[in-house]
Amino acid sequence: MPVPVPRQRAIPAVECGQAPAASSDSGPSKEQAPPGTHPAEHPTTRRENPTEKREKPTDTSPDTSTGTDSRTSTGTGTGTGTDSRTGTDTGAGRTHTDRTTQSAAPTNLTVLLIEDDPAGSPIVPDLLDQAGKPIRVRTARNLTEAGRLLTDDVHCILLDLALSAPAPARTSADGGGNGNGGGDAEDHDELAVLRHVLELAPRHAVLALTSSSDAERGAEAVAVGAQDYLFRDELDGRLLSRAIRYAVERKRSDSAERRLAEGRLRAQENRRLERGLLPTPLLAGSPLRFAARYRPGRSRALLGGDFYDVVRTPDGTVHAMIGDVCGHGPDEAALGVELRIAWRALTLAGLCGDELLGTLQQVLEHERSDDEIFATLCAVDISPDGRRAGLCLAGHPSPLLSRPGEPARLLPYDNNGPALGLLPGARWPRMQVELGAEWSLMLYTDGLIEGHVGEGRERLGQDGMVEMVRRQLAEGLAGEELLRATVNEVRELNGGELADDVAVVLLDRTA
Repeated sequence: MPVPVPRQRAIPAVECGQAPAASSDSGPSKEQAPPGTHPAEHPTTRRENPTEKREKPTDTSPDTSTGTDSRTSTGTGTGTGTDSRTGTDTGAGRTHTDRTTQSAAPTNLTVLLIEDDPAGSPIVPDLLDQAGKPIRVRTARNLTEAGRLLTDDVHCILLDLALSAPAPARTSADGGGNGNGGGDAEDHDELAVLRHVLELAPRHAVLALTSSSDAERGAEAVAVGAQDYLFRDELDGRLLSRAIRYAVERKRSDSAERRLAEGRLRAQENRRLERGLLPTPLLAGSPLRFAARYRPGRSRALLGGDFYDVVRTPDGTVHAMIGDVCGHGPDEAALGVELRIAWRALTLAGLCGDELLGTLQQVLEHERSDDEIFATLCAVDISPDGRRAGLCLAGHPSPLLSRPGEPARLLPYDNNGPALGLLPGARWPRMQVELGAEWSLMLYTDGLIEGHVGEGRERLGQDGMVEMVRRQLAEGLAGEELLRATVNEVRELNGGELADDVAVVLLDRTA
């Protein structure tokens, strides 16, 4: 039985695009010109004989030029293309691994050339990137082909300003002929082509190609939006490769700068919005002093899920509230703002205690994005004479009361009700608390007490907070200074920024 003769590997090299077919009657294609050879020396560029066209039917098809350029680009600029064309590469001097590595070599840059040249005259020489790898070139004869070939991997567009104008603009410049001296109307058409390309590819770098006698048009192209312009009849590989890299980097820099500016504007708008959503206490006519400290846990945010408010009703009663929506993010911050505004409206409408919290729970149930979201809340109403207060707790830590000559202590926590949004139809008892003639009442969220102490897993807790405040009061701190020192020390004990939102409200009454 005869032994089959294995097929040589030189033929697949042509089929996969590593090297052109060694044909005596056909010259190299535009992308396959030997390195160091000027394209003008090969008038047969892109003019292939029928045999070669049958072997590579995609070489002249615009729809598949991506695949064609991928093959030919790998074959140029590697220093082996000349041997392949002379037919000396038969597979003996190159291993299968070498061929596979060469065909799989990554291409850093991809360029889309848009030029109107039916004869196939090359205007782009062989291109190598900064690392010596071939720059992949795709060619489109019109804007329709350019739209099909403009994929995400294209980095730069080379636009020949002599390209025919789009149909609508062309009708207004019928006297222009072939694009060589059509007057002002045709100038407009050529810039309209550029504008169309810029609109088609707003994120891509664009290099305009024009003749050396028309530098003014190139400058106008840059003014319209191109990254640079080059003279078509003075191109060489090094100049064009450098210009492409420069245009790509300049486009990236411009895009990054624009995104940075847009981000700054959005951040400024968000800050103005969040600042406007922070409460403005309504304490006109009250002898009580007010201070607050607020630190959102979200980075670069002014508003978190914690919320607070203080208002004085016409009867002289001062109502104060502090709350915390579970979770961290803009949705929780928005819900906290809604609850605060609802609490203020209900308080000014005359609601108090259990009735107010029940209505506030209904607001939360309707506004929350998930049934598992809840909110804790502490509400106090201080009598007009300032000596007594009613206290309602909905799953929230109890306030801290300090008076002269007495150590600071937590108010009773026995009648604490459930957090808002957990139990339908829940009740929240209102406790009566005696304050005295001179006192300070501090309301806070759990972010103040859940920070760690040192590098271990131990947390500060309410007991640690009470001891801290007692020491600071003994040092003579009060008002804003007391809150600032408390929050800063908690942060230092935690070893950095606190993960949770922190809100603290301080009300003082002096005799």
